[in-house]
Amino acid sequence: MRRKIIKIDEEKCDGCGLCIPACPEGALQIIDGKARLVKESFCDGLGACLGDCPRGALSVEEVETEAYDQDGVIAHIKKRSPDLLEKHLAHLREHAHELPGSGSHVGTRSCPSAATLRWEKSEDGEHERAAGGSELRQWPIQLHLVPPDAAYLQNADLVLVADCVPFAYGDFHRDFLKGKAIAIGCPKLDDAGAHVDKIARILEESDVKSLQVVHMAVPCCHGLVRIAEEALQRAGKDIPFDAVVIGIKGEVAGPRPGESGGVPR
Repeated sequence: MRRKIIKIDEEKCDGCGLCIPACPEGALQIIDGKARLVKESFCDGLGACLGDCPRGALSVEEVETEAYDQDGVIAHIKKRSPDLLEKHLAHLREHAHELPGSGSHVGTRSCPSAATLRWEKSEDGEHERAAGGSELRQWPIQLHLVPPDAAYLQNADLVLVADCVPFAYGDFHRDFLKGKAIAIGCPKLDDAGAHVDKIARILEESDVKSLQVVHMAVPCCHGLVRIAEEALQRAGKDIPFDAVVIGIKGEVAGPRPGESGGVPR
């Protein structure tokens, strides 16, 4: 794709390294005495590092290159510089409207609202107080926007939720979302076939540990269970799987969170 990335003038660069901590993606390294891009797909092209080069060796150019790989950036940061993660997430929140699309999901991930994010629980509790105790640790959450290879799906317990459930069940965050990855959808209004395909791809491309379906106690909503079952069969995955039904008045119709039962495997 054609997009903007950082260009490094090797004749001007003296290898001072001031641009390295200025890059929120950790995409720059000093190699053989010069600043270089680790991978072009790690550079978002926003130029956060430009003002930190005393010799003016950095500029932004538009070229044919790989798409920006947000998931790859997160994995790279967690492996090489975990302390940079919060800076990177703050950069994403500030510049979400400017970020390029990434991956192969053209038309979905090119939308800023579909940029993948993952964050950890704040130790000082400030985020929890501000968000009213939210247990959400990822973005996006709509199934058709969730990239099958998203970092937050790796080694995760995935909960597939009918999108009416969080409105009906008051303790949704505590009982169903805490510590889990989430994908939401509507089996009646959405494309069921597309959902089967997406869930199957998620199961194939990510090491999801378990799958739980939480749906409403209305006939059409049970379709979410059938979607999940077909996806599991298509992906050939044998992982723990169950379903929980929520009544329209907010009661758990069975089984309750943490109890065995539901759809047998």
